[in-house]
Amino acid sequence: QLQASGGGLVQSGGSLRLSCLVSGITMDYYAIGWFRQAPGKERERISCIESTGTIPYTSESVKGRVGAFRDNVENMAYLRVNSLKPEDTAVYYCAAAPHCDERFDSWGQGTQVTVSS
Repeated sequence: QLQASGGGLVQSGGSLRLSCLVSGITMDYYAIGWFRQAPGKERERISCIESTGTIPYTSESVKGRVGAFRDNVENMAYLRVNSLKPEDTAVYYCAAAPHCDERFDSWGQGTQVTVSS
Protein backbone atom coordinates (compact mmCIF):
# COMPACT_ATOMS: atom_id res chain seq x y z
CA GLN A 1 0.00 0.00 0.00
CA LEU A 2 2.96 2.30 0.50
CA GLN A 3 6.08 2.29 -1.62
CA ALA A 4 9.13 4.33 -0.79
CA SER A 5 11.56 5.24 -3.54
CA GLY A 6 14.26 7.71 -4.35
CA GLY A 7 17.13 6.24 -2.39
CA GLY A 8 20.56 5.69 -3.77
CA LEU A 9 24.24 6.34 -3.28
CA VAL A 10 25.11 9.92 -2.47
CA GLN A 11 28.22 11.67 -1.26
CA SER A 12 28.41 13.18 2.17
CA GLY A 13 26.92 16.66 2.12
CA GLY A 14 24.52 15.81 -0.66
CA SER A 15 20.74 15.72 -0.68
CA LEU A 16 18.02 13.28 -1.59
CA ARG A 17 14.29 13.49 -2.00
CA LEU A 18 12.51 10.32 -1.02
CA SER A 19 9.04 9.62 -2.33
CA CYS A 20 6.22 7.57 -0.88
CA LEU A 21 3.43 6.38 -3.15
CA VAL A 22 0.28 5.71 -1.14
CA SER A 23 -2.38 3.35 -2.43
CA GLY A 24 -5.23 1.35 -0.99
CA ILE A 25 -6.09 3.93 1.66
CA THR A 26 -7.59 7.40 1.58
CA MET A 27 -4.51 9.47 2.12
CA ASP A 28 -6.52 12.47 3.29
CA TYR A 29 -7.23 10.64 6.55
CA TYR A 30 -3.73 9.49 7.38
CA ALA A 31 -0.51 10.81 8.74
CA ILE A 32 2.60 9.66 6.95
CA GLY A 33 5.58 8.75 9.03
CA TRP A 34 9.15 8.37 7.85
CA PHE A 35 11.40 5.82 9.49
CA ARG A 36 14.82 4.39 8.89
CA GLN A 37 16.76 1.35 9.97
CA ALA A 38 20.49 1.01 9.74
CA PRO A 39 22.19 -2.40 9.87
CA GLY A 40 22.33 -3.69 13.42
CA LYS A 41 20.26 -0.81 14.76
CA GLU A 42 16.67 -0.39 15.81
CA ARG A 43 14.19 1.30 13.57
CA GLU A 44 14.12 5.05 14.12
CA ARG A 45 11.23 7.38 13.45
CA ILE A 46 12.66 10.49 11.86
CA SER A 47 9.64 12.54 10.84
CA CYS A 48 5.89 12.53 10.56
CA ILE A 49 3.45 14.73 8.69
CA GLU A 50 -0.20 14.86 9.65
CA SER A 51 -3.01 14.77 7.09
CA THR A 52 -3.32 18.53 7.59
CA GLY A 53 0.34 19.08 6.72
CA THR A 54 1.53 19.87 10.21
CA ILE A 55 4.73 18.20 11.32
CA PRO A 56 4.59 17.44 15.01
CA TYR A 57 7.71 15.32 15.14
CA THR A 58 11.24 15.41 13.78
CA SER A 59 14.03 13.32 15.20
CA GLU A 60 16.95 15.17 16.75
CA SER A 61 19.26 13.16 14.52
CA VAL A 62 17.91 14.90 11.41
CA LYS A 63 16.41 18.11 12.77
CA GLY A 64 17.26 21.06 10.57
CA ARG A 65 18.18 18.78 7.68
CA VAL A 66 14.83 17.30 6.62
CA GLY A 67 11.60 18.55 5.15
CA ALA A 68 8.44 16.48 4.92
CA PHE A 69 5.80 17.27 2.33
CA ARG A 70 2.66 15.65 1.01
CA ASP A 71 0.34 15.88 -1.95
CA ASN A 72 -2.99 14.32 -1.05
CA VAL A 73 -4.28 14.74 -4.59
CA GLU A 74 -1.42 12.76 -6.08
CA ASN A 75 -1.32 10.32 -3.13
CA MET A 76 2.34 11.10 -2.61
CA ALA A 77 4.46 12.03 0.35
CA TYR A 78 8.03 13.24 0.23
CA LEU A 79 10.99 13.55 2.54
CA ARG A 80 13.89 15.71 1.56
CA VAL A 81 17.12 15.12 3.44
CA ASN A 82 19.91 17.65 3.14
CA SER A 83 23.51 17.67 4.31
CA LEU A 84 23.62 13.91 4.29
CA LYS A 85 26.11 12.18 6.56
CA PRO A 86 27.47 8.64 6.47
CA GLU A 87 25.43 7.90 9.58
CA ASP A 88 22.29 8.57 7.57
CA THR A 89 22.95 5.34 5.70
CA ALA A 90 19.91 3.14 6.24
CA VAL A 91 16.82 1.70 4.66
CA TYR A 92 14.14 4.37 4.72
CA TYR A 93 10.47 3.51 5.05
CA CYS A 94 7.20 5.36 4.94
CA ALA A 95 4.16 4.26 6.89
CA ALA A 96 0.61 5.44 7.55
CA ALA A 97 -1.38 5.96 10.73
CA PRO A 98 -4.49 7.99 11.55
CA HIS A 99 -2.28 10.44 13.42
CA CYS A 100 1.43 10.77 14.13
CA ASP A 101 1.00 9.68 17.72
CA GLU A 102 -0.86 6.50 16.82
CA ARG A 103 0.29 3.09 15.74
CA PHE A 104 1.59 2.77 12.20
CA ASP A 105 -0.13 -0.25 10.68
CA SER A 106 0.47 0.31 6.99
CA TRP A 107 4.05 -0.04 5.87
CA GLY A 108 5.74 -0.02 2.57
CA GLN A 109 8.91 -1.49 1.23
CA GLY A 110 11.87 0.64 2.01
CA THR A 111 14.45 2.34 -0.12
CA GLN A 112 18.16 2.11 0.56
CA VAL A 113 20.11 5.30 1.16
CA THR A 114 23.88 5.00 1.26
CA VAL A 115 26.02 8.00 2.05
CA SER A 116 29.69 7.79 1.22
CA SER A 117 32.26 9.80 3.11
